[in-house]
Amino acid sequence: MNGFLKIGVFGLALAFTTLGCQQDGVNTDLVNNPETASGEVNKENLPVMTFDEEVFDFGEITQGEEVFHSYKFKNTGKSDLIITSAEGSCGCTVPVWPKEPIAPGDEGEIEVKFNSQGKKNAQHKKVTILANTHPSTNVIALKGNVIAPEKEDS
Repeated sequence: MNGFLKIGVFGLALAFTTLGCQQDGVNTDLVNNPETASGEVNKENLPVMTFDEEVFDFGEITQGEEVFHSYKFKNTGKSDLIITSAEGSCGCTVPVWPKEPIAPGDEGEIEVKFNSQGKKNAQHKKVTILANTHPSTNVIALKGNVIAPEKEDS
């Protein structure tokens, strides 16, 4: 394969990969914190995520059970709150978040599902939320104890 053909094939593959990896939801270009190179931030007009609770204790469950919890929050800032992503600390913790902007004074919810399959003992799972707040990351968590069945003697 000549050099120009290799470059063309590589460029085409890169374009398809980039287009195929775009996520549903808000375009991350909309998240714009007015931070300067010096690190100074005018926080006065930024959105603020204020949660009713940041840590949910689900108590004690049996291994294999799923826990569902809704974290309610309010935008207590002065501009629209835009959440670009929310990721659990492992594949067992799956968040669902609002894709539309949350106006100042309005409320929203982030729903989290924890699957305890294969887990045992004390659990503490985090969900990291990326938004146009300062700092841009917000963290909520759930904790509890998973009781695993005792193994039978053979």
